[in-house]
Amino acid sequence: MKFNTKTIHGGQKPDPAYGAVMPPIYQTTTYAQSTPGGHKGYAYSRSHNPTRNALENALASIENGNFGFAFGSGLAAIDAILKLLKPGDEVISTNDLYGGTYRLFTQIFEDFGITFHFVGMKNASNIENYVNANTKLIWVETPTNPMLNIIDIKAAANIAKKHGVLLAVDNTFATPYLQQPLDLGADIIMHSATKYLGGHSDVVMGALVVKDKDLANKLYFIQNASGAICGPQDSFLVLRGIKTLHVRMQRHCENGKAIATYLATHPKVEKVYWPGFKEHPNHAIAKAQMRDFGGMVSFTTKGNNYAEAIQLVEKLKVFTLAESLGGVESLAGHPASMTHASIPKEDREKTGVVDSLIRLSVGIEDETDLIADLQQALG
Repeated sequence: MKFNTKTIHGGQKPDPAYGAVMPPIYQTTTYAQSTPGGHKGYAYSRSHNPTRNALENALASIENGNFGFAFGSGLAAIDAILKLLKPGDEVISTNDLYGGTYRLFTQIFEDFGITFHFVGMKNASNIENYVNANTKLIWVETPTNPMLNIIDIKAAANIAKKHGVLLAVDNTFATPYLQQPLDLGADIIMHSATKYLGGHSDVVMGALVVKDKDLANKLYFIQNASGAICGPQDSFLVLRGIKTLHVRMQRHCENGKAIATYLATHPKVEKVYWPGFKEHPNHAIAKAQMRDFGGMVSFTTKGNNYAEAIQLVEKLKVFTLAESLGGVESLAGHPASMTHASIPKEDREKTGVVDSLIRLSVGIEDETDLIADLQQALG
């Protein structure tokens, strides 16, 4: 089954009760049993819920995995991965990553004895310099947030397998429409399903997908025991969003290219970060492991002026100044004061998150309206 068909039908079948084409919203906490322990596969909705299970089957299908897990948020999904570790274990992470992930790593799990190494991974061979006997996990985000750096998933997977450690890939920016890390050797895929998978800025959710059964059993135990699950209504919304993922991503990619190209020629713009440019570092890797280059674009203005960057995003009218990304509407953010404010300024700026950096989540509106909006804001 091809990807576009999988988004509609993958892992899905009509509801057995009445043949409903869309899985019903099973808004229930518990299920009747004929005898103690005698039920139809569902006893309590923290453990299993038919609507959530339908979503988890769809997630596994579109990522070419065998097991999917849905959580209350992307951070809850990452939290579950880190609970596979124990005190003394070490994690090698890309140094350019979502601020919330950095905060979870450094302000929560470091206190439990986990050591994190933040490494520039544009050259994946750098990872091996930090591997030791305590290394248990390599954390990759590609394209990265917000610098749109590209990391070679296959190369990272080879290093992980060589040393017997897990490789987890945050696939939020790319989505399975653009890349499927399990096919490139990753062990775990993480999504903030809040973003492109949901696609309509109306639900907060996280997801994991794996192939290995033993790993799946461990993650299911953590999901059930820790309880950071999502509700049936949210599951229904993300499942509905997945069904249009392929058509939305086509337009996100088209508009992203148009916006990046426009910004690259603007006299007030210093630099544009978008992996579709031939001069972008690791463009060749992006071209090899991705089907297209996505709808995320970051740029800096000349002079690196904090106040001017704030003024620019405040003047936008079609782009909404807001956190998050991946919805049908275009959003603009100022990472230094918003999504990445939890990262110390010195560490932020080492990765390129300077005061003038602006991140755009390019939506599916008409590209001429989006360009006109940027034109008036840039003045």
